[in-house]
Amino acid sequence: MDKVIDVDFHVTWQSPVFVRIGDGMRERIDGPDAALAALLHRWPSTSQAGYAVAKRRCVDAIAKRGSPELAREAFVEAAVSARVLG
Repeated sequence: MDKVIDVDFHVTWQSPVFVRIGDGMRERIDGPDAALAALLHRWPSTSQAGYAVAKRRCVDAIAKRGSPELAREAFVEAAVSARVLG
């Protein structure tokens, strides 16, 4: 039992999404884990259209219960609604 299994749990998107939150710099979001962190900790408004859907789709993609690309689409829609798509 001395074998080490290398598993990559980091899910990435084929194309990144760029956002600019607040007065911050343009930032590259490469996958649902980074998108979820932005949604939970820095998003300008949790009442914007698409916020809850994006959050749920990102969680599902991270947990391998949903598609990463569906999470990306939901995140882009939430970013457009919040006017942070950069």
